[in-house]
Amino acid sequence: MKETGDEYYDSQEFHDLLSEYEQAVNAGEPVFMDADELSEIADYYQITGNNELADKAITLALSLSPGAIAPLTYKIHEALYNGDTEMARVYLNQIVDKDEPDYVYDFAEILLAEGRIDEADTYLRDELKKTPAEEYQDFVVDVANIFADYGVSEKSMEWMARAKPEDTPEFKELMARTLFGLGKYKDSEKLFNELIDDNPFSKYYWNALASAQFMNEDYSNSIQSSEFAIAIDPNDADSIFAKANALYHLDNYEKANEYYQRYLELVPDDEYALLHKGTCLINMGRIDDAVNVLTKARQIAEEVDDEGNTSPSLCEIYTELGFAFNEQGKTDEALHCLGLTDTLDCDHSQIEVVKGHVLLSAGRLEEADECFNMAVENSSDKHLTIMRIAVSYFDNKHMETTYEILNHLYKATPPDYKLGFAYMALCCLEMKKYDEFLKYLKIACQRNPMECKQVLHHMFPADLDPVKYYDYVYSQLKK
Repeated sequence: MKETGDEYYDSQEFHDLLSEYEQAVNAGEPVFMDADELSEIADYYQITGNNELADKAITLALSLSPGAIAPLTYKIHEALYNGDTEMARVYLNQIVDKDEPDYVYDFAEILLAEGRIDEADTYLRDELKKTPAEEYQDFVVDVANIFADYGVSEKSMEWMARAKPEDTPEFKELMARTLFGLGKYKDSEKLFNELIDDNPFSKYYWNALASAQFMNEDYSNSIQSSEFAIAIDPNDADSIFAKANALYHLDNYEKANEYYQRYLELVPDDEYALLHKGTCLINMGRIDDAVNVLTKARQIAEEVDDEGNTSPSLCEIYTELGFAFNEQGKTDEALHCLGLTDTLDCDHSQIEVVKGHVLLSAGRLEEADECFNMAVENSSDKHLTIMRIAVSYFDNKHMETTYEILNHLYKATPPDYKLGFAYMALCCLEMKKYDEFLKYLKIACQRNPMECKQVLHHMFPADLDPVKYYDYVYSQLKK
């Protein structure tokens, strides 16, 4: 039996129930179980990826109890997962006992799936008024859970505020998830750490902690948390993917590539993982391999789903594929790829910067300037766009142009602006403007150590904190 990380489904009680069911089915004997038990078995099969077995269990449950709420709730969730709210309503109308809280929750979930958040909230508040006092706590916590599941964290917190605080793992986990959804990652991290103290073998808690740390840009600790989850379950795709993403953000592309590959062996057709693996390969200089991986990602991402949509990762895939073709010297292929983003919902000013970069690489300076000018004109964040253009000139060894662009940029940005100073420092060094190199290196160390390390790491000892790069150079000059 496969472990799920869920306390009930991993319990001996459920193991016995599942064993009884499977023995009866395998022997061709009648199954003497109620609809709730069969729905639990279907849930387990669905969680562990056995959808065919899940369908058989739920079909049996509905044949034995046609109007039972548990199997119909399963079918409602299945329909909502597939984006079919009309079918979800069909199943909702088949429920016999419409006074049960689960009926209320099902109806509210359909409203949320339709984007009718305020209507769902009003409906649930009306239902709360009818709820007996002894059921009040369970109702408000269940509703908070539903809002959290649908990513409506503000409403989740509102409903949690109606509840009496509980010192239970379930309540603490819900609060941690809600805080995470509100962007309060440190507070969420604190609660997941407390949950781990009580249950150190929960891969779900370790993965949740890794996510909170990742969102707080604490990538090293995120990796460590993912490693604990992997130690608990070496084939857990979520924790492997989380570790790969954190390694990627630390620019450890070789190791990240290894973990994306491990993940893809478990989930072969994840275009997002293929995209990042391709980006790793570009940064590793393995351009031909990157093109192959990104081409596979493109093929998957271009597939149209039942609602006529392609993958939201498609724009990024076209962009990275454009970079890869550019590295191969295939300018026309790169520009064609980038042109495919024209009809997509993405940051088109950023795409114009990339087109300009490709043209600049090919020595087509006037065309590059046209793209850069269009990018700035259409940008909602002109400072960021200008900075990216400067980086493109820098990457293409146009140091004087880079210097001029950044000089003008810093005259128009606020005093605490953080971006581009490491590039400016290196640009000044290349141009033998040593005083300005020191000036901008100091600013880069103070304001943006991460960029400092990314751009200047090759000049310093590997274990040196980028905050100390300026002090290191200054001490070398004094010798």
